[in-house]
Amino acid sequence: MKKVGRSSILVAAMLLAVAIIAEAQQPKKVQRIGYLGATDAAGESTRSEAIRLALREFGYIEGQNIAIEYRYSEGKVNRFPELAAELVRLKVDIILVSGGDRLILAAKNATTTIPIVMTGGGLDPVEAGLVESLARPGGNVTGITNLTGELGGKRLELLKEAVPKLAHVAVLDPASRSSLREVKEEPYHCPSFIRFVEATSAKN
Repeated sequence: MKKVGRSSILVAAMLLAVAIIAEAQQPKKVQRIGYLGATDAAGESTRSEAIRLALREFGYIEGQNIAIEYRYSEGKVNRFPELAAELVRLKVDIILVSGGDRLILAAKNATTTIPIVMTGGGLDPVEAGLVESLARPGGNVTGITNLTGELGGKRLELLKEAVPKLAHVAVLDPASRSSLREVKEEPYHCPSFIRFVEATSAKN
């Protein structure tokens, strides 16, 4: 019995060794990244280069163990669905979206299985229907977002702490509806801030 047991263990070890060697001899799969940008190659060059350098630090080198498929809409919103669908047809392993809510949503509508990474910009991803919640996004969309609306009030709060006697704040770009909304709709703001913002906006 002991002899049979030793033989079984030896055979199992040999089979395991053969399996490991066979796996090691097989070429490693080149991961394919889909890069979806809202502008053009020149406009995205700074961001895409930073991403390439970050990947290189983790051992992922374009042309060696990763391939990147770049698609740019060149500012044409009607091309969003087409470009997203093209990346899905190429069967990329992940889609990195460099743009606002509509571009992210186009990618989300194109696939429910390929992971989508958003790189900021846009509105609250929950309000935009991109994720179920910040704590539990669900689905296949993840990444970072600026959350500019929520941060607007926090910025004023920090400014007030830094300058306690602060009584009025001007919006430098009152023509921008989103900038104005950020400082008017947050519950933190005192009435004097809101009145001044409204007055400044009316003058412009």
